[in-house]
Parts: sequence; C-alpha cells; structure tokens
Amino acid sequence: MNKQAQAVILLLIGGAVLRASLTGQYLNYVKPGLQPYLVAAGVLLLLAGVFTLWYELRPGQRHEHDQAHDQSQEDDGHGHAHGGPKVAWLLLAPVLGLLLFAPPALGSYAAGRSGSAVTARSEYAPLPAGDPVRLTMLDYASRAIFDRGASLGERRVELTGFAMRGPEDSWLLARMMVSCCAADARPVKVALGGELPEGLADQQWLRITGKYSGRELQDQVNGEAIPFIEVSEVTLIPVPQEQYES
Repeated sequence: MNKQAQAVILLLIGGAVLRASLTGQYLNYVKPGLQPYLVAAGVLLLLAGVFTLWYELRPGQRHEHDQAHDQSQEDDGHGHAHGGPKVAWLLLAPVLGLLLFAPPALGSYAAGRSGSAVTARSEYAPLPAGDPVRLTMLDYASRAIFDRGASLGERRVELTGFAMRGPEDSWLLARMMVSCCAADARPVKVALGGELPEGLADQQWLRITGKYSGRELQDQVNGEAIPFIEVSEVTLIPVPQEQYES
C-alpha cells in the first residue's frame, strides 16, 4: 500500500467518524459527552489525509515516487518482486461497516442476555418537585431495591425505556446504561405491574407513569432483584435519539 492509498484510507475513516459525530449516529455507540472528542478526531484524520495527499502529489515528488516504484518492481535476484502488504486494505472494513451497515443501538436482545445492573448509594436525596417526577431507570431501581421505596413514598414517577419479556411471563421496562460506550453497556430492568395496553411488542419504546410497588422478580441471567412499578399510564413513543442512560 503506497502513501496515496494510506491518505485515502485516512480520509475515509475521518469522514466516517465526522459523519457519525454530526448526525447523532454516534449516540448508538458512545456517551453524548464524547461528541467533541469524536469531532476533533475526525477533523484531525481528514487533515492528515489531505496533507498526505498534497505532499505525495507535489510536482517533483511524483517523479521521485515513480523512480522508487520502478526500482521496487525490479527482480530481487530470486525471482520475486517487492510489494506492499495487502493486509493493510483490511483497514477499510470498519469504515465500510460504519458507512454502509451501521449497527443500531443495543436493545432488548442485548438486555435479555445481560443481568440487571443496579448499584446502591450511600444516601438518597429527596425527589425533586413535579407530578409525575421524571427519574432515570437506574435511580428508580436503586431506590426501589436498596432503599425499599422509602425515598419514593407515594409519589408518581415517570420512566422511559423499551419493553421486553421477563421472567414469569412478565413485561419489563429496560434501558441500557453506559459508562463510556456500548462496549460496557449493562441493562437496568423494571417489571411492569397493573393494566398494560394490548399488543405490546418487544423493543417498543414506552413512557410509563406509576408508583412504587414492593414486589420484586429475580433476574434469570444473574439472579439480581428486578423491582416492580405499579403502572397507571402508558404512552407509546418513537425511538429516542439518545437511547442510552449514563
């Protein structure tokens, strides 16, 4: 692979990273806070590719490369010609994958194969004002399991996530939590009690309103507790642009 081909690969990688960063596609893979770093990386790769091409295509530089190419193609005395490693072209595979076959965000398939990841806190602050009060999935599940609902009381809460089948023929509301990127994503699951709409489908995104319920299920993957929420309202919503919580 010559320098010009390397420059083209840099341009393609930089363009793919920049495109994903500016269209919101990056949210399928990393946290929103990493967008500036992705944009900067894409710009640097593009600049590197442009300057490499400019350097290689300068008048006089092309003549030197032609002479070097002719010498590299001469027989080495053993019946072989010199050439660059072809394996370098495999660098195009992830670029083409990102441009042509970009994978979606992790959903119910990944959540069904990973155990619920709920962490305890040392203390639970009072809930903010509002009715219902909007909570993250992790905040509700943590308060329900480790605080036994004491900080939730009788307040109505609003959660957003996707539906998936759970143990004992139950329906769960789930959402993937990320610390950095999709590689470390873990699901948080909350079981839905009460009346649910007919025709509920796996992976359907929901906004639900309800109150704390003392019931729990056991996650079949890792044995962790899955808290219930007693549902009073269910709204079917389109897939949000930002599907992960952090």
